[in-house]
Amino acid sequence: MAPHRAAAAPCSSAALLLLSLLLAVASAGLSSYFGTKSRYEEVNPYLVQDPLSLGPTAAGSRLPPACAPLQLRAVLRHGTRYPTAGQIRRLGDLHARLLRRPAAAACPAAAALAAWQMWYEESLDGRLAPQGRRDMEHLARRLAARFPALFAARRRLVLASSSKHRCLQSSAAFRRGLGPSLSLSGDEVEVQVNDALMRFFDYCAKFVALVEENDAAMCQVTAFKEGPEMRKVLEKVASALCLPVEELNADLVQVAFLTCSYELAIKNVTSPWCSLFSEEDAKVLEYLNDLKQYWKRGYGYDINSRSSCILFQDIFEHLDEAVEESKSSKPISSPLIVQVGHAETLQPLLALMGFFKDDEPLKANNYIKQTHRKFRSGRIVPYAANLVFVLYHCDHAKTSDEEYQVQMLLNEQPLVFLHSNETISTYADLRDYYKDILENCHFKEECELPKINVTAVDEL
Repeated sequence: MAPHRAAAAPCSSAALLLLSLLLAVASAGLSSYFGTKSRYEEVNPYLVQDPLSLGPTAAGSRLPPACAPLQLRAVLRHGTRYPTAGQIRRLGDLHARLLRRPAAAACPAAAALAAWQMWYEESLDGRLAPQGRRDMEHLARRLAARFPALFAARRRLVLASSSKHRCLQSSAAFRRGLGPSLSLSGDEVEVQVNDALMRFFDYCAKFVALVEENDAAMCQVTAFKEGPEMRKVLEKVASALCLPVEELNADLVQVAFLTCSYELAIKNVTSPWCSLFSEEDAKVLEYLNDLKQYWKRGYGYDINSRSSCILFQDIFEHLDEAVEESKSSKPISSPLIVQVGHAETLQPLLALMGFFKDDEPLKANNYIKQTHRKFRSGRIVPYAANLVFVLYHCDHAKTSDEEYQVQMLLNEQPLVFLHSNETISTYADLRDYYKDILENCHFKEECELPKINVTAVDEL
């Protein structure tokens, strides 16, 4: 007598109900680990309830009462976007594999994913999602509420953007968020496309040749993909999908995980793709993403951050100009400068300034040791991430240095300055702390390729 076999049919209603219950729990446990594909609400959870809330920490709360803002300089990452064409192709490949296999009651996750509608089209290719427009509109409104004097009517706003469509649309959404109530006419809004500042990495020949286009530079990422932590995740996902483990690789597993993140960020739904992963799996996949960010955009190689000195110096040139205009009792020519770029714009800049640096580098073989690392890209550069410099003039200052003070906000939260362990610094002290970068980091020299044809990472 032949043994009883489960019918090759879609999973039962009871299994689907169980799966749906598990999904709600799944995305809640995973959303902290989506890395650069994280929602902005992950760093400021209070925005889930009220997207216009200024939160529990009011900027300027520790400033002397007689300080007034002179200039605000903001570098923003674009809002929530769709996957790139490459990610969409890989997802389509994985989904097609599931469709080709007969559904089995033993694989409810595979059946649910086979039934999932593949709605992404390659034409979406990293474009700004509707949620991304809301991200930027709400950010504009919150900044205007936090700094009403700077965003008042008839103040000149300089808007600059990367040439990428998602950044241009984010710039437009930010401008739209300021609304007609601020009476900012076209004369007061200057829009510029400036890839030299927002995509400086594309213009740095040394970075492009020795990091961007050099597979050897990502050896730690490659090693982790092939290491025991990723192997465990790979085997688990293959088992859940009833696929031979040989049919999967780290890139396909990562695209499944990122689809979970995209569905949450773009549509605010818990995707069935989330059911494949536990919180421990998510931590491993977050580390994979962070390794790539660390070695390609962060502290892995000096050129990653040194290539951003052109942007850093531009920020301080405008701050210097505002200080000089104030000292001469002239109106501030650029009280508001907002620039929209990428995670790849902000991450090197923050590394150049020394923020979120761990005692030991992130490597393929120290995953456990880095459990409590500072360098977590999802906490630093989620969608709509923003780094804001605010320059203040303070009356009744005891010394001339104290007359001009500065505050930095990352994702609307005050950053603690590395030189003082405070959230407010005199502008003179801040400038002195970064004196070497301001005076000795020359983009052309930093980015010049070595005279000999070298591709070894030792050059970095």
